[in-house]
Amino acid sequence: MLCAGVAPAWAQTLTIHSAQAVVSDSASFPGDVPAPVVELPDEWANSRPGSSGPVWYRLSFSAPELRQQGDLLALYIAHVCTNVEVYLNGQLVHSGGRMSEPVTRNCDHPQLVSLPAALIAPGLNALDLKVVGHALPRVASSHRAGGLSALEIGPKSVLEPKYARQVALNVAAPQAISATLLLMGSFMFVLGWINRRDSHLAYFGALSVGWALVEARLWWRDLPFDNHTTELIICALLPFLTLASVQFLLRYAQYRSRWLDIALPVQCVLMPLTLLLAGPQRLYAMASFWYVLLALQTLAAAVFYLRTQFHHRRQAFWPMALLLCIATLALGVEYVAQKFGIRSMATQLAQLATPLMMVLVGLRLLQQQGRALEAAEESKVHLEARIHEATAEIERNFTQLAELRVEKVTERERKRIAADLHDDLGAKLLTIVHTSESERISTLAREALEEMRLSVRGLTGKPVRLIDALGDWRAEVISRLSQAGIEADWSTPADELPQTLSARAFVQTTRILREAVSNVIKHSGATHCSLRCRLVEGDMQLVVQDNGEGIPLELDGHLDRGHGMASMKHRAKQLQGQCLVESGPGYGTVIRLTLPLNRATEMG
Repeated sequence: MLCAGVAPAWAQTLTIHSAQAVVSDSASFPGDVPAPVVELPDEWANSRPGSSGPVWYRLSFSAPELRQQGDLLALYIAHVCTNVEVYLNGQLVHSGGRMSEPVTRNCDHPQLVSLPAALIAPGLNALDLKVVGHALPRVASSHRAGGLSALEIGPKSVLEPKYARQVALNVAAPQAISATLLLMGSFMFVLGWINRRDSHLAYFGALSVGWALVEARLWWRDLPFDNHTTELIICALLPFLTLASVQFLLRYAQYRSRWLDIALPVQCVLMPLTLLLAGPQRLYAMASFWYVLLALQTLAAAVFYLRTQFHHRRQAFWPMALLLCIATLALGVEYVAQKFGIRSMATQLAQLATPLMMVLVGLRLLQQQGRALEAAEESKVHLEARIHEATAEIERNFTQLAELRVEKVTERERKRIAADLHDDLGAKLLTIVHTSESERISTLAREALEEMRLSVRGLTGKPVRLIDALGDWRAEVISRLSQAGIEADWSTPADELPQTLSARAFVQTTRILREAVSNVIKHSGATHCSLRCRLVEGDMQLVVQDNGEGIPLELDGHLDRGHGMASMKHRAKQLQGQCLVESGPGYGTVIRLTLPLNRATEMG
């Protein structure tokens, strides 16, 4: 019997690197069968190729001072695949679960077994372990092949921290990462499915969810399937993961291949089919071939993506290159570890690195999507503002077009009326002027003809140069005043006048001047009348001043009554100007007309 002495006072733990081993499915350790000593860790693929156990292991230990110290001993098993039962001095003290198919799968779960003090004898104590597992050819990964790690015996208080660290590294951390991938992947899959332009998000979401499903074996150890079915299910997910990763990288690089869209789904059916045809005894060999093939596909897609990013999006190249390189290196380390059965801290970290890099890639994608949504929202606001501006511009243009159309129709109608007045009424008035025997009738007809011609000129809508308008006004005013025997004095700016008056402004101003001159001739009794025109800050000012009797006292305060004053002021107001009258008995009358030239130019 192999013996192991424990250090005094159990101040330290004792690591067991060898034990007796025998292949047997008996209810207890077969003491009547030769049990050779094997080294621990014992990988069945090396010590007993093709064997699926169960295997009994036995070792002995003594604890002479345990009862005096009162310490609780424990057995720490870092790795056992697939399940184990522990017996102390023939009594069952621990069971990891089902020991027959479907066997509980504890390959990733370390075991900490308390050794009850009541069962520990003062002398030697027999510790037996019954391990059930599977031969390497029957599993898809060497990490799930039968085997037992080195054992460690010591105080439970000393072993518990080591057990907790191993559980956190092997179980808790992968579970937390896989749960994160499941939630994040589901969200991204829905996001990519809704927005087909971002289909790479849907593929990355599918990759994350698929990886979480593979890691579900850490949550669900008692599967309802036998080993071969379970291994086939796990392997069937791998081509799906490859499809999602390859399509994600290609779509993220804005590339799409029709033949890959067909070949990758076909591969998802072909791999499980070949594994099924290979049978349970050749599962590991066929799965290893597919692992290499799928890894090369993913690596080729990653290289293609990085090359595309390097040429077109240099800024986004380095972060993704770093994440993909770390994930690729981690997968390579894990593959080598599975190929050669290596179990180390580096292997465990590599198993965590790949899903952790996937989480980081997912966070980066979500960050980019958030920025894209923010930019899209800003573009939407900007577009709405542009649409609002364009709508307002269209409305303004439509209003202007409508006004132009109305103005065009109005102008056409004005021209028609002007032509009718000129051709019909003008001809008749001219006939009266030349044929009437009454001087009074002839004079009235001549005045009516002048008014008609002025109205026709206004209706035609042709603008008049200011210098020409001043010339016409001067000629008419001086002629009328001279005929009435009133001395006339006319003064205008000496400078060249480039301004123009609209037809309406010319007509209205002409009528105001005529009314003013008529008042001078008929009512003032003046012998002298001066007319001055000047330009002040964009306004034209016309001043008509006589030396007559002025407006009688009885009309003081009522200048708008009679003498055409109301008409003059109304016409000035229509031109956005003003007409002021200053007068007093015996002091003459001053009429001041102010007209803004910019408004007079625009009015039609």
